[in-house]
Amino acid sequence: MSFDLIVRGGRLADGRTADIGIRGETIAAIEPRIEATAVRVIDATGDLVSAPFVDPHFHMDATLSYGIPRINKSGTLLEGIALWGELKPLLTHEAVKERALKYCDWAVSMGLLAIRTHVDTCDDRLLAVEALLDVKKTVAPYIDLQLVAFPQDGFYRDPTARQNTIRALDMGVDVVGGIPHFERTMADGTRSVTELCEIAEKRGLMVDMHCDETDDPLSRHIEQLAYETQRLGLKGRVAGSHLTSMHSMDNYYVSKLLPMMAEAEVSAIPNPLINIMLQGRHDTFPKRRGLTRVKEMQALGIRVGWGQDCVLDPWYSLGTADMLDVAFMGLHVAQMSSPADMAKCFDMVTNVNAAIMGLDHLGVAVGKRASLVVLDAGDPVEALRLRAERLCVVARGKVVAERPKRDTALSLNGRPSGVNRRHEASLKNPT
Repeated sequence: MSFDLIVRGGRLADGRTADIGIRGETIAAIEPRIEATAVRVIDATGDLVSAPFVDPHFHMDATLSYGIPRINKSGTLLEGIALWGELKPLLTHEAVKERALKYCDWAVSMGLLAIRTHVDTCDDRLLAVEALLDVKKTVAPYIDLQLVAFPQDGFYRDPTARQNTIRALDMGVDVVGGIPHFERTMADGTRSVTELCEIAEKRGLMVDMHCDETDDPLSRHIEQLAYETQRLGLKGRVAGSHLTSMHSMDNYYVSKLLPMMAEAEVSAIPNPLINIMLQGRHDTFPKRRGLTRVKEMQALGIRVGWGQDCVLDPWYSLGTADMLDVAFMGLHVAQMSSPADMAKCFDMVTNVNAAIMGLDHLGVAVGKRASLVVLDAGDPVEALRLRAERLCVVARGKVVAERPKRDTALSLNGRPSGVNRRHEASLKNPT
């Protein structure tokens, strides 16, 4: 018996120590010790071996555009949307593609091998849609890239958004998106949720809506999204992103809303880096931070996964492709400080996000795709604490990024752990 690749001696997220044998693009064996030959052996002794990181909420058409044509002075969501409107006419196919591919290189280096990106359909050229469809083909050997048809300026509010969103879906975009709280009226927002879900049902597609990304407690479009999910039989295929108004809702209403979401099997995707930056801008003190009710949703069995949302764009002046940064911020704002909760935060940016995106082929199990990350940490909590180095990234059975281990810090158990980690990987298969 032989393998193409053996990852030897790694610690799995559940605490086991195991060898992982890979043939082609598939995990063929996970055993305490594999006595076999391999074309290559990766020594992961004492290192955490994880499923790849997954980001279920991003805007790749805008990424790395920070400062073009200006910066967001107020730091608000609405100025960011206005600034994006100024930037859109300046976009070219080549520039969008170049920035997106650069970001994908960052992502691979950080073990981020699946991304769901919203792409603006409020541009009659659909230039960004075409560019990201090209990017999707280019990165397919190592990144699962899902595109969401996203009418940024409102499905009804923008005069051609409806027809352009349908055109984008006809071109091969994967997921139906929306932004009901940005329509001109609450009623229009409600109607947009209904029609967009009906479009998804007819096409057999998933739904992922920017929903109630506001401090207004009366923005309740998630209620309509849960209702349409039930009515149209979309259970397990629908996600509500952001849901920040829930931070400001009264508890009585939330006690009705969350069971509806759980019954409809609607997933939630909070974006902690962005929303604690954007929300509460009109407050003095106390100042709301706009993170949705993560632990309360999890307690009811609602799938909740952390999303990155933005990196260096009109809405956010910082960011990397590191989902450990996202989870680290999320656990602080959600006050998920117990060992079990912190481990859950790691699972949210790996297995839970993969489930939200319907990527059943990802995971550390025999028969799953051989996409793995070796981290310079002994367990998920340590990986979060250190935002650990990605020592090796394997995509579809091939090593695509590597770093040497740096003995620059000590963990609580005395084992060396690296902390200098930003985009220093040697990309084996760059875009």
